[in-house]
Amino acid sequence: MAEEIVNRVANSKLRVIDLEDLYPQGRRVLFDIKDWLLEGLVLREKDFRTHVKTHDWSQYKDCYVALYCSTDAVVPDWAYMLISLELQEYSRLTVFGSLEHLESILYASIISELDVSAYQDLPVIIKGCSHKPVPTNALVLLAQKLKPIAKSIMFGEACSSVPLFKRKK
Repeated sequence: MAEEIVNRVANSKLRVIDLEDLYPQGRRVLFDIKDWLLEGLVLREKDFRTHVKTHDWSQYKDCYVALYCSTDAVVPDWAYMLISLELQEYSRLTVFGSLEHLESILYASIISELDVSAYQDLPVIIKGCSHKPVPTNALVLLAQKLKPIAKSIMFGEACSSVPLFKRKK
């Protein structure tokens, strides 16, 4: 007669937080301004403002947008600010930087709003593997938020976690 298989992890106080579950849905767009620069390097204000004014911003409705320039052009800050103001009524969020930077900012906001009271005095695993782009910064911020309340913090999977913190008694 075979013994019943018992899931000890499911029956323990151990809690797993998977940041992938908090991933905000929506299309990500990397907006490169190089094509609006003379030879990809020089910003001519009048021409740049014309591009901004005539561009169809509605295509970014409900998108998360990261503004950047892929060339070594020296772009004044106001240029990115001007674009962001046009995007404001369409995009969910517009930032300056890479897509990874965009994800980091999204997760920083999510984690700052996250109620972690359910993890009070419990061992917690922050899940490591994900299919969505969870930035390292999100893991760092979550670990810091959990430290004051969790009994312990680990990283990885229940079967092979790396201990990070254990509250002293």
